[in-house]
Amino acid sequence: MKHNRLMAAATLLAVLGAALPASAARKVPAARKAAAGSPASRAYRTEASGELKAARASIARLKAVQGPRTVANTLDVWNEFGIHMDRLINRAGLFQEVHPDSMVRDAAQKMVQEGSKLVSEVSTDPAVYAALKAVDVSGQDAGTKFMAFKALRDFRRSGVDKDDSTRFRLRRLNDDLVLYSQKFDLNISADKSTIEMDPRDLEGMPEDYIKGHPAGSNGKVTLTTAYPDIYPFLTYARSNNARRDFQKIFQNRAYPANIGVLDTLLQKRQEYAATLGYPNWAAYTIETNMIGSDTAVATFLDRLAAVSKAREDKDLASLLERKKKDDPTATRVNYWEGSYYSELVKREQYKFDAQEVRPYFEYNRVKKGILGISARMFGVEFRQVKMALWHPSVETYDVFEGGKKIGRFHLDMHPRANKFSHAANFQMVTGIKGRQYPEACLVCNFPDAHGKDPALMEHDDVETFFHEFGHLLHHIFGGQQRWISNSGVATEQDFVEAPSQMLEEWVWDTAVLQTFARHYKTGQPIPAEMVQRMREARDFGKGITVRQQLYYAGLSLNLHNREARGLSSDGVMQEQAARYSPWGYVPETHMQCSFGHLTGYSAVYYTYQWSLAIAKDMFSAFKGHDLLSPETATRYRKTVLAAGGSAPAAELVHQFLGRDFGVKAYEDYLNN
Repeated sequence: MKHNRLMAAATLLAVLGAALPASAARKVPAARKAAAGSPASRAYRTEASGELKAARASIARLKAVQGPRTVANTLDVWNEFGIHMDRLINRAGLFQEVHPDSMVRDAAQKMVQEGSKLVSEVSTDPAVYAALKAVDVSGQDAGTKFMAFKALRDFRRSGVDKDDSTRFRLRRLNDDLVLYSQKFDLNISADKSTIEMDPRDLEGMPEDYIKGHPAGSNGKVTLTTAYPDIYPFLTYARSNNARRDFQKIFQNRAYPANIGVLDTLLQKRQEYAATLGYPNWAAYTIETNMIGSDTAVATFLDRLAAVSKAREDKDLASLLERKKKDDPTATRVNYWEGSYYSELVKREQYKFDAQEVRPYFEYNRVKKGILGISARMFGVEFRQVKMALWHPSVETYDVFEGGKKIGRFHLDMHPRANKFSHAANFQMVTGIKGRQYPEACLVCNFPDAHGKDPALMEHDDVETFFHEFGHLLHHIFGGQQRWISNSGVATEQDFVEAPSQMLEEWVWDTAVLQTFARHYKTGQPIPAEMVQRMREARDFGKGITVRQQLYYAGLSLNLHNREARGLSSDGVMQEQAARYSPWGYVPETHMQCSFGHLTGYSAVYYTYQWSLAIAKDMFSAFKGHDLLSPETATRYRKTVLAAGGSAPAAELVHQFLGRDFGVKAYEDYLNN
C-alpha cells in the first residue's frame, strides 16, 4: 500500500484524487502556456488553493475562540482543518503519481509541499496545542478520547514544546523531507529503462507475451521494466543471460540519480529525529507502532530469520538440484535464476505449471470476481458510474449497503507512461460519518488486452489484486467515523497490511476461485485438482520468500537506525543482503535506488512480516469454514475494519479473535 504520511500531523493524510475537467486543446504561445498551465492544471490549482485557504481559515477560527474550550468550538474545528488537508494532500499525492498531464503532476507536487508546510506550521504551533489540550474529554466517548490522545501525542512528537528556534528548524527539516521524498519517488517513476533482445531470447515465454512484443524494424524486441514485462520474463524465459541482463537493469532503476537523493534524505531524517531527542529515525518513527521500538523490530526479524532458515536451506537445495540437471558444475542459484528454477521445480515435482492457470485469469473476469466475492462476503453492492477522470481507462464504482451509498472507488489498473509503476491503494477522501463518503483509487499495472488477445494475469497478479482491494475495503468500511484521524485506514502503521494480507488467502480456495476463474476460451471453471496442485506448489519456496522479505525489512531498518552522515547505502544493502537474502548481493546493482517503500515506510518495512503474522492469526477464525459465508466476514468487518483507527489495533484484533494475537500461526505456516 502506498502511504503519504505527513510529518507530525495529527491526521493520517493519505493520497487523494478526483475528477478533473478534460483538457481542452487550443493554440497558446509556448511561453504563455508555460506560465498559465494547461486547463486541467489551472482547474486543479484553483481547487487545491481553495482547500488550502479553507484549512488556514479553520486554524484561525480555532485560535480565535474566546472562553472555555469545548468539543464543539475546538475539536470540531480541528476536525475541519483535517478534512481540508486530507482533500488537499491526498488529491495531490495521487495526481503527482498518475496524471498524464505533466503540468498537473508538477502542480500536484507543489501542493504536496505547500500542504506539508502548513501541517508542519500548525503541528508546531503552541497556541493550537494549548487549545486542544484545554478541552476536557473525560466525559466523551472512547473514539473521541483516543482521537484527542493521538493529537496531543503527535503535537509533542513534532516538537511543539521546543523553543522558537528549534521549532523553526523542525519546520525547515520537514519541508526538506517532503522535497527529497518527492525527488526519490519521481526519479523512480521517470526511469524508463528498456532492454533490446533477440527474438530467440523470448523462447519459453507464453504465446500472448510473444505476440504482445513483436520485433521492431531493427529485428530486436524491446522490453520495459514495467511489471507485466519483467516478472513473466524472469519466470519463463529460457535464456539465462537474457534474464541476468534484464534483472540487473531492473535492479538499477533510478541509479545513479537516487544515490545522492537517498543520502540527503537519510541525513535529514537523522537530523529531525536528533532534534527531537531520539537516537535515530528508526527509534522516532517506530515508537508509536504496535511493536513499540526499533530494538523490538530487530529482535522480531532475527526470530523469523531463525525460524525460516531450515525451510530456506531446503528450498535452495531443491533449486540447486534442478539447476544441476542443466549445469552439473553449478554450486549456487543466482537471483535471476530463482523464479525460473522455482517454476521448473513446481512443474516437475509438483506437476504444476503456472502457465496452465493463466488462461483462467483473464483480467475482466478477475475484476468481476473480486467485486462479486466482496459483495457477497460483506453484504454490499458495487454500481459502476460513468465519470470523466484523469485517464479514459479509469473506472468508477459506488458502494451501497442496504440501498444507501457508503463510498466510492476508482480502478486505474494498466501501465502507461509517467504512471506509478507498482500496485497500491491511494486513499482519496477520508470518510466522515454524516458528512462525506470515503473515496479511494486502486492503482495497479496489470496486463491490458491488445486487440483480440486477452489480458491474462499471473496468479501472483490475482493475489496482488485481492491484497490491494483489501486496503480499499478497509478504507471504505472504516471511513464512517466522526473524527478524521480515526477514520479509514488510520491504525498503527505496522497493522495496515494485515487485513490485506489476510484477504490473499481467498485466492487459494477452490470454491472462491471457481466463482470467477474460468478459461477465457471454453468458459470452464478452474479444475479443483489444478487448484490443489497450485496450493502444494505454493508451499515450495516460502522459506526463500520470507528471507527475501527479511532482507528488505533489514535494509529499511538499518538505513535508519545508525548515524546517517557518511553512511553508504550500497554498503548497508550489501550487508543486509549477506545477512538475510537467499541470493546474496548481486554485483553492480543498486536496488535501494528504486526501493519506493523507503519514502512511504522509511524504517517500517518490517510491517509486512509483522502484519502477516497477525493476518495468519486472524485467518484462523475463517479457516475450515466457507470463505464466502458472510457470517465470520460480517463480524470481522464490524470489529476490525469498520473501527478504522478509533482504538489501538491490538484491541480490535482481540475483539475479533476473543484473545490477544500471537505469531504461532505464522511460525506453524513456515514450518509446515
